Amino acid sequence: MKSITTNKGTKERRSEGTNFQFSIFKCMPIKKENRDLYPANWREISRDIRFNRADGCCEFCGAVNYTEHPTTGSIVVLTVAHLDHNPANCDYDNLKALCEKCHNAYDREHRYHSRRHTMNERKYKFNLKLDL
Repeated sequence: MKSITTNKGTKERRSEGTNFQFSIFKCMPIKKENRDLYPANWREISRDIRFNRADGCCEFCGAVNYTEHPTTGSIVVLTVAHLDHNPANCDYDNLKALCEKCHNAYDREHRYHSRRHTMNERKYKFNLKLDL
């Protein structure tokens, strides 16, 4: 990997031997309602997990950050997953550096249950009993 400065003045990293470009300033988006749950030093924690502990590789499948994924062929972007799905729990034992494929697979069941809960809330929100 080498860092370059584009004509727009942004720094990017390019994997040598490819024409893929990655902004080093992009990170996984955090839902607005969850932002207050993350510690102020979340970026440093995330960077430490992804690049120091995991050495730039997915901790489940071993895919290397900023290279082609061995299964999907898409470019690997490491994210940090909360194993208990609680963004306030930033204990290092609860965090894993995962590629998007593994992160989505890990979160699949949790998202399914969350989505069903949200749909049920919306469905019954206006189903009120009025005693007249």
